[in-house]
Amino acid sequence: MPGITLKNVKKCYGAYEAIHHLDLEVADGEFLCLLGPSGCGKTTTLRMIAGLENLSSGELAVGARIVDCPETATFIAPEKRGMGLVFQSYALWPHLTIEQNVEFGLKLRKVAKAERQKRTAEVMEALGIGKYGKRYPSQLSGGQQQRVALARMLAVNPEVLLLDEPLSNLDARLRLEMRAELKRIHSQFSTTIVFVTHDQWEAMTLADTIAVMNEGTLQQLGKPDDIYERPANRFVAEFVGSPPINILEFDQTGELVTGAKRFMSMRHPEISGIGSVGIRPEAISLVPAKDNLAEGDFGAPAKVAAILPTGGSWIIELESGEETVFMNTHIAPSVREGDRMWFRVPAPALNVFDLNGDRIFEADEVLAKAAA
Repeated sequence: MPGITLKNVKKCYGAYEAIHHLDLEVADGEFLCLLGPSGCGKTTTLRMIAGLENLSSGELAVGARIVDCPETATFIAPEKRGMGLVFQSYALWPHLTIEQNVEFGLKLRKVAKAERQKRTAEVMEALGIGKYGKRYPSQLSGGQQQRVALARMLAVNPEVLLLDEPLSNLDARLRLEMRAELKRIHSQFSTTIVFVTHDQWEAMTLADTIAVMNEGTLQQLGKPDDIYERPANRFVAEFVGSPPINILEFDQTGELVTGAKRFMSMRHPEISGIGSVGIRPEAISLVPAKDNLAEGDFGAPAKVAAILPTGGSWIIELESGEETVFMNTHIAPSVREGDRMWFRVPAPALNVFDLNGDRIFEADEVLAKAAA
């Protein structure tokens, strides 16, 4: 399967620039998620890869073949790019049986009947819809219809599979099942997949690599763990994570912020220009008193303001001076509302951002990267 390369790609609609100088590479056989809020440019990027939108400038290549480059007047039509596209709506033919829907693309390609039937049966069996072949789409559940849409694309053996928020119409249980199904499909067929979603958990659970976008600009490209644990900037830190990351603004004057400033100046006097510090809720734990802090921990006194059970985990609201922070735990809390404790955060769990919101890599991170 081929990889996909976008070089300095721009997409404009009149004076509005929807995509700004995008450089992105999807490796052969990779599962890449384009993640971001509505209007960030992720679907536009997918449509440019598919050939449904023309580049305004830049270059798009699939494997060694350039498929769109305005500067050289190169444009390969969508049907000649060897790609399969699955939309948010399943777009199944209601008057055709499931079997006929799946083999539809093969018929358009004039594949021989025997080969067409063989390929259709194989793909339907692989996706667990073989027994529904004689039914019609209206007789299937949403999850089953989604499998049919995927089977129709996989039947034509596309070099690249493009998925535009295909799970957003499903309920929570079906979405979970289909996430597992997509992982299995990727493992079995080794297809290069580009998946568009605004759901961070879909991206984290499905992707080999995540491209976080905002306002037409690529914010960070990396493995799911890197995106979560080492966000490149505050946008990525605040967009990815539930409950959201706690942000201590260094232009504020509260007790907690003052303590954080003191802690950072003592631990890393070489770092200047700090604009904020981010703390993931699960990085916080509670101890009875200051004496219980480990060496190198950041901590502060706090009052338990609220305990919010979410089913399997608990969100605890903590008031420290004038600031509020949230912690998340999977262990049933022994504290009660009104209890006064100290919260602690290991120093490596602090995400430090400069005045522009970009991540400041601390000394230990730099050394770790150099050793790797």
